[in-house]
Amino acid sequence: MGEHVAKQILELEPENASGYVLLSNIYAAAGNRHLWEKVAQGRNERGEKKNPGRTWIKVNNQVHTFVVDDQHHPQMIEIRAELKRLSGLVHDLGYVSHTKLVLHDVEEEKVFHSCHHSEKLAIALRLINTAPVGRAIMVRDPNCFHHFEDGVCSCMDYW
Repeated sequence: MGEHVAKQILELEPENASGYVLLSNIYAAAGNRHLWEKVAQGRNERGEKKNPGRTWIKVNNQVHTFVVDDQHHPQMIEIRAELKRLSGLVHDLGYVSHTKLVLHDVEEEKVFHSCHHSEKLAIALRLINTAPVGRAIMVRDPNCFHHFEDGVCSCMDYW
């Protein structure tokens, strides 16, 4: 059904890369690397590029933006250290990264990319720049606002 919907989107808006991204993700989730590569190749031949997802967060009255694996923030060393600390904590609690949709051949690379999503970078920035008492975190990504308070996200962990 998802494949059918993605193809309908492509018929309606062939110049919109999001339909190709959706179709690629469907094939990736199904483990069909051949079709995933075919869609990516077609998108490249048409010169269509996926704009990286961007996340916005306001910290100390300043808006910061991030993309996946961003390297340009002046606090990137501290942000990476915080992500590493948090990753260790959740790993100790039994969490295992879901890397099925990360299309890299090396497992360590998959985990790295899943840990450096723009949302995670933004949240780590907020964590290292605010006191933990009574902290609420609001993050904006291309799909919705996320409001974290008392350990719960407003999207109910949909994303």
